[in-house]
Amino acid sequence: MAQSPLSIATTMTGAQIRQTFLEFYAARGHAIKPSASLVPEDPTVLLTIAGMLPFKPIFLGQRQSDVKRATTTQKCIRTNDIENVGRTARHHTFFEMLGNFSFGDYFKEQAIAWAWELSTEVFKLPAERLVVSVFREDDDAFAIWRDQIGVPAHRIQRMDEADNFWASGPTGPCGPCSEIYYDFHPELGDDHLDLEDDSRFIEFYNLVFMQYNRDAAGTLTPLQNQNIDTGLGLERMAQILQKVPNNYETDLIFPIIEAAAGLAGLVYGECDEKTKVSLKVIGDHVRAVVHMIADGITASNVGRGYILRRLIRRVVRHGRLIGIEGAFISQVAEAAILLAETPFPNTRERAAVIKAELDREEARFLETLERGEKLLDEILKRESESKTKQISGTDAFVLYDTYGFPLELTQEIAEEQGLSVDEAGFETAMEEQRQRSKDAHETIDLTLQGGLDTLAEHIHTTTFLGYRETSSPSRVEAILVNGTPVDQAEAGQTVQILLDQTPFYAESGGQVGDRGYLSGTSLVVRVQDVKKDSDFFVHGGRIERGTLAVGEMVTAQIDQACRRRAQANHTATHLLQAALKKLVDPDISQAGSLVAFDRLRFDFNGPRALTADEVQQVEAQVNSWIAEGHAAAVTVMPLADAKAKGAIAMFGEKYSAEVRVIDFPGVSMELCGGTHVSNTAEIGLFKIISEAGVAAGIRRIEAVAGPAVLEYLNLRDAVVRDLSDRFKAKPEELPDRVTSLQNDLKTAQKELETLKSELAVLKSDQLLDSAEAIGGLKIIVAELEGVSAEALKTAAERLLQKLGAGAVVLGSVSEPDKVSLVAAFSAEVIDQKLQAGKFIGGIAKLCGGGGGGRPNLAQAGGRDASKLPEALHSAKQQLLEGLG
Repeated sequence: MAQSPLSIATTMTGAQIRQTFLEFYAARGHAIKPSASLVPEDPTVLLTIAGMLPFKPIFLGQRQSDVKRATTTQKCIRTNDIENVGRTARHHTFFEMLGNFSFGDYFKEQAIAWAWELSTEVFKLPAERLVVSVFREDDDAFAIWRDQIGVPAHRIQRMDEADNFWASGPTGPCGPCSEIYYDFHPELGDDHLDLEDDSRFIEFYNLVFMQYNRDAAGTLTPLQNQNIDTGLGLERMAQILQKVPNNYETDLIFPIIEAAAGLAGLVYGECDEKTKVSLKVIGDHVRAVVHMIADGITASNVGRGYILRRLIRRVVRHGRLIGIEGAFISQVAEAAILLAETPFPNTRERAAVIKAELDREEARFLETLERGEKLLDEILKRESESKTKQISGTDAFVLYDTYGFPLELTQEIAEEQGLSVDEAGFETAMEEQRQRSKDAHETIDLTLQGGLDTLAEHIHTTTFLGYRETSSPSRVEAILVNGTPVDQAEAGQTVQILLDQTPFYAESGGQVGDRGYLSGTSLVVRVQDVKKDSDFFVHGGRIERGTLAVGEMVTAQIDQACRRRAQANHTATHLLQAALKKLVDPDISQAGSLVAFDRLRFDFNGPRALTADEVQQVEAQVNSWIAEGHAAAVTVMPLADAKAKGAIAMFGEKYSAEVRVIDFPGVSMELCGGTHVSNTAEIGLFKIISEAGVAAGIRRIEAVAGPAVLEYLNLRDAVVRDLSDRFKAKPEELPDRVTSLQNDLKTAQKELETLKSELAVLKSDQLLDSAEAIGGLKIIVAELEGVSAEALKTAAERLLQKLGAGAVVLGSVSEPDKVSLVAAFSAEVIDQKLQAGKFIGGIAKLCGGGGGGRPNLAQAGGRDASKLPEALHSAKQQLLEGLG
């Protein structure tokens, strides 16, 4: 791209831009905060999608900030515009957002001045190349830019609310924005400036002035504390300063592209545009998946795991499009890790885990990809000749379910061929099998759930006393009934209660909330669960007796028996992780957990199942540590100190600057906010119930500890006693008796199948008299009731043998909602351009199924038994037409 005479006076690497930004604001009193995980605390979004998201509770007033000013480089993922990745100059899934934030400190004047100083004096962008936008009604910002900064009025564009007014949602914090744009072609002049012209302008710095609160009626009232939230796109600034035509060719991404091109034997500059698009997709997506896995995300068909799987499979497909055969992603990932390891050390620390997860997921997809591509090619060819020009939902589902093609990938490929996909049909076919998470929200909702949004500015967050106290006097700060704040509630009502202080542990870190009671004079409230929304503890329960009023003092008392059970299970979970690391694999890391009163569940990254011996050894090690009576040492220390001492942190978890460390010296040391026993001996016993896979690369152990072990063993003992009585056998004889019964059952089932087949043959022989002759051939189309698929196939083959030249189509409903179909065609029928495989597949669709096979013999199935008569009638008509 030709540069105008107004050239940029400096060139910086991406790393230099990042560091310069942070140092600029650090020198102006901002605390440099580390990037939050891509797995956010906010339950309204699947992934961290904006630089301000980690500060959401502060902007809402739910949490006090430990600093007045902060600056960050935040990892972000957005996939709402994934189809534009590689096709435009600046669309990405992964990007870094540099930001400076003020929490009730400086406001517009200072934010604008610093943004301009950074842009023009530090990054040395010519002022003549910069254009500014403001909200149409924000006269203050307009005046600051014009009068204090000196931007000519004609280069300050007033924009509408859709472009320059930021709102958290229908209600809540909001305010006008001001954006700085870079002009690639100032030689075109200042007449009729159009900031939406992407070929000329790029918006690189956005300043949000959070100054209002909007209520349900739409009324704006000034916030008591006005905040600043800004974002400067690192990739965009790199494009500008490095004078390249797009973000992909900056040093933040281009080394990844070069690594992929090298594996394909290509030189990027010599590639055609289509190949460049594939290389850009690989560069962007590999960068994204490296950071996602580094933050503890694993591929699955659910939620953020589905997003990861989709991105990996897009990389595989685009790799094949540029000529890469076989597995390659982990090799390209090394280039991404090299770029990321300094600003985001966990990418190097987790490099082995990242590459192992990529290898597993890529291998899984490659196993079925070639066959899936062949099927898709057939479908594309067939549908391109059809009138609808649409891939059916059933076909899209088969590609997804059998061959691992995400729906979006099928849609993308179909669109390249000018076809669409029946999405509604896909969802119908998917409904019974899938358990997909809700779509990721691509906007941030800063309003509190239910009625809490109206209370957040008027009450203080809850003080937790539960590490030391099991009961406390507490004041009722708020009461909600069905999500609506009320002043009082009566006996029989289900309520949510906020207290000024509480001994109740709120559900977090995998541990369930405490149970217990709130009591007062003639008042009893049974607390059934406690949840935490930011730093508000919400006590859910039912008023058993009396009336509860806001402002009333109550006694908050936890159920100590339940607490002891939770403590035993939580400490046992820590011991379990330590045993797995010691005996199975030191790289094992937690991927999720549940600590309940009656059981515990521990999910961990593991490529294989544990052997029976390993399970036994792990269980024995935990029980050994319990018997040794290790005392707990609980301390609070800076996060950096805790990590330096070797404390285990859960990937994807957000930690504050000060963390709580649970240490059983010589055994286990973890960062944890949960409740624990003071000595391992308090646990008593530990028993593993099961070990199984729950997703690709994720294993799950379910276990019990403490009193729950005795309950579990008593239940098992009762079952064994009952079986011993029924089988008239001693407990140790039960396995042999069960094996004997299984063998007897298998023999009986084989005999039954033989009888069914013989019965099917007898039934089928009766159909010979109903054969219809057409053009020298004979056809039989009929239903055989209650016949299995295998017996149906035997009957069709026998009938065709007796008919000689002809066609046989049989159907049966062997069990509810299970339709079996079979077609047997002779050579003479095949000569008439009828093939059994294609024929029976089309018939099966009428029963909500599919199938196929060889030209002479094919089987199919369906789910809708009520459609079988219609399907068989259609089969007969098609045969008569095809052979007539």
